[in-house]
Amino acid sequence: MPRRRKGTGKKIVTPASTGTGTVCFLSAKSPVPAFGNESGFTLIEIIIVMFLFVAMLGIVVPRINLDDDLASTGRKFIAVLRTLQGIAMSTQKPVKLYLDLDQNKYWPMTYEGKEEKPLLDAAWATPRALPESIRLADAASGPVKRTSGRFDLTLYPNGRIDGVVMHLTDTANNVLGIVVESSTGAIRTSNERIEPQRAAPIPDRVKQLLMPAAAGASGGSSGLFKP
Repeated sequence: MPRRRKGTGKKIVTPASTGTGTVCFLSAKSPVPAFGNESGFTLIEIIIVMFLFVAMLGIVVPRINLDDDLASTGRKFIAVLRTLQGIAMSTQKPVKLYLDLDQNKYWPMTYEGKEEKPLLDAAWATPRALPESIRLADAASGPVKRTSGRFDLTLYPNGRIDGVVMHLTDTANNVLGIVVESSTGAIRTSNERIEPQRAAPIPDRVKQLLMPAAAGASGGSSGLFKP
């Protein structure tokens, strides 16, 4: 027969030496874990946090992506110029880069004598297009500036490149200016529009030296440049 201990509580069975169970009781004062007092987030709080997080992503992510696309496109285009510059120097043949501002495409051609031909490298067999979100807004070289149609610049075997100022824009109207220095071949960029530098005016005394000598009334020549 199981024996009963003093006190009240739950009955448990413990093994005995005879192999039969022994009944004992736990004290009523034993602590019982409580499961109803745990704190946590409610469903409404979680939904509000998720809504705020999605709203922040909607504001921040598009601007980051556009800026990165514009900057990366500019870096890739500069890499194209450097690659074509190297091709012109290695082959000792001028390379002309055509820009189609209407179709947002560009392609190079090389010279063999007076004839233009595609580059031998198969990578340049077809024109390359800018990303859909990026547009070649304008290109200027000296007094010539185009906002549509075709524009071209030449890369020479001695490493020199035609000076040019061009602007890339994206759908958010962000601007990336690319400037090629003709004298040094340096290429720099700017996040603002760049106006082409105008040539300094020639002084009048220098203009007189550059003017050809006027022919005299007697058929002879007069002026600074005499035979």
